[in-house]
Amino acid sequence: MYDFGGQDAAKSRQMALSGGLFPYDRGMGRSAMSLEAINASLRARPADAARPVARPAKGAPAQRGAGQIRIIGGQWRRRLLPVAAGPGVPPGLRPTPDRVRETLFNWLGQDLGGWHCMDLCAGTGALGFEAASRGAARVLMLEQHAALVKQLRQLQTTLQADAVQVRQGDALTLLRDLARQQPASQDLILLDPPYEADWYGQALQLALPLLRAGGYLYLEAGRAWDEAELQALGWQCWRHLQAGAVHAHLLRPLQAAD
Repeated sequence: MYDFGGQDAAKSRQMALSGGLFPYDRGMGRSAMSLEAINASLRARPADAARPVARPAKGAPAQRGAGQIRIIGGQWRRRLLPVAAGPGVPPGLRPTPDRVRETLFNWLGQDLGGWHCMDLCAGTGALGFEAASRGAARVLMLEQHAALVKQLRQLQTTLQADAVQVRQGDALTLLRDLARQQPASQDLILLDPPYEADWYGQALQLALPLLRAGGYLYLEAGRAWDEAELQALGWQCWRHLQAGAVHAHLLRPLQAAD
């Protein structure tokens, strides 16, 4: 028979008090261990032993790895795509942040069904694949670096993104050629060069004749472009967002001003 509340329990409590971490002083009714000894004992314990293990909340989305981008909306919503790394990948590869992409496509109205889009300096493909995911009929991705072109084509195959065409080349050359061959052919031009690029102005001028009536150009830069310099190039800023070092502009041709 077990004596759960009797002498055995009392003995167990007394043993724990007398031989445990804090020796019991029967005369004083409290721990007799000095403050210095307690501190020394705690310091000797592994730091992680007393730290609770962080667990994701039930139903929380999976965390995105440092080498991945996440599609925000559309048919590939929440799909994680790897970012190219290693030899041939330019330093400072900078995918457009989730918050900025979400805001941009809120501005555009979410559904890009039937749109023709160009993603210049496609890089990771974050913008172009987002547009394709939201129903764009055609997305031309242009990238200069061979390692990134290879990765974009692999992602195109993985997603079975029939609307996406990946091309290697120079942005200014492509803009000149298409402005001559296919004027007024684009509903959306995505322009996100390296922030240190010195050809933003040239690209904005060359892109202007490519837009259809009612079309937009998304400009991402490391600074805000003011109205005066945009107007000198034939553009007006319809929307602007700053998120950290990123300045996101949604531009429209000046003659399309409301």
